[in-house]
Parts: sequence; structure tokens; C-alpha cells
Amino acid sequence: MYDPTVARLTYRALLGRRRAFILGALPLLLIVIALAVRALAGADDQTAADVLGGLALATMVPIIGVIAGTGAIGPEIDDGSVVYLLSKPIKRPTIIYTKLIVAVAVTMVFSAVPTLIAGFILNGNGQQVAVAYTVAALVASIAYAALFLLLGTVSRHAVVFGLVYALIWEALFGSLVPGARTLSVQQWSLAVAEKVAGGELVTSDVGLTTATVALAAVTVLATWYAGQKLRTLTLAGEE
Repeated sequence: MYDPTVARLTYRALLGRRRAFILGALPLLLIVIALAVRALAGADDQTAADVLGGLALATMVPIIGVIAGTGAIGPEIDDGSVVYLLSKPIKRPTIIYTKLIVAVAVTMVFSAVPTLIAGFILNGNGQQVAVAYTVAALVASIAYAALFLLLGTVSRHAVVFGLVYALIWEALFGSLVPGARTLSVQQWSLAVAEKVAGGELVTSDVGLTTATVALAAVTVLATWYAGQKLRTLTLAGEE
């Protein structure tokens, strides 16, 4: 279910000069802000939770997920080069699974690692805030990568739709409409973080069991459906 050649090509596409710059900009900004907040406000657990929750998990992680998830396959579909890939004797689910693994790895590295660093800068992991949000970023990376990989497979405007979901649905509606929070990857990952932190600084509107089931369901269903759409795309290309 993993093809090294597909993985190498996907890494090369995601970590090219242009995308690598975009992927690295947000983590760098997070760390710079963490340094500034620590210098101005000192070590404060609530401030650390606010910065990591509001900037890292709510903004940085989904945007990086959009870039990595859609970028893993979207450009190949747009320029038609995916037909060459599909002509090789590689099972279609293997292509999707491989690209998902790459997208997840890239999202984790560029979101979870800087979240951990920023957390230690902000309050030295007081009350497990840094570790809790890092775990949240890790589990969110998997769901976001699968969801946005699916978008990259079904739409030529995947980046736009992904940003609408990340910035409008999760960041805006998720903060204003209580019911929308139950359909939010951010809230699902916060439920896991709440369990890790075990305090009042990290909270979620979704229970841990519900969140775990939802994260697994979104990841599995999005990956499966992306594989089905890739098979349809193969047939269209062959016709």
C-alpha cells in the first residue's frame, strides 16, 4: 500500500522551492510571535493556551493541511501529468495511500513540531499545554490531510474550498455557532488535547469518544472516496 517512487515524486512536488517557502512561513511566524509574547508578557499558561489554540491549531494547522493535502495530487490532475502516473502498474488505492502518508508527514512536520517549540517558548510546557496542543496538531494533521487530499482529487478549486472550510467554517462559524463546532476537525483534535492536558486550559465542545470516532471516520471515508474518484479519473483518461 506504499510506493516509494510515488512518495518521492510527491515529496518533491510538496517541498519544491515555492511550496516549501509557503509551508515554512506560518511556522516561522508562530515561533516569532511566541518569542514576542514571552518577552512582553512572560510565562503564562493561559496566554500560551490562547496563542497555541488561536494561532497554531485554528489557523496554521488547517492551512498547512490545505497546502499539503491538495498539493499532493491537485497539481498533477490540473496539468494532466496524473495520466502518466495512472498508466503505471500501480494500484489506485496505493497511489492515494502513498500520497496521504506523504501529506500527513509534511503536515505534521510543519505544524506539530513548531507548535511544540512555540509551546515551550511560551510557558515551558506548564500544565502540559505545549504537549497537549502538539498532540492535537498531530491528530488534526491526519484528518486534514485526508480531507484535503480528497478535495484535491474531486475539484480543480480544492485550495479555495479548503481555505473556505479552514478559515470560514472552522475559524469563523466554529467560534460563533455552537452547533458548527461538532463538525469541526479542530474541536475533535481539541478533545484529544483536553484529555492530555487534564485541566481547564484546554477544552472542547465534543466528547473524546465522539471526537475519536469522527476523526477516524473522516480519515477513512475521505481516503476511500479519493481512491474511488481516482479510478473514475483513470477511466476518463483511458477513454
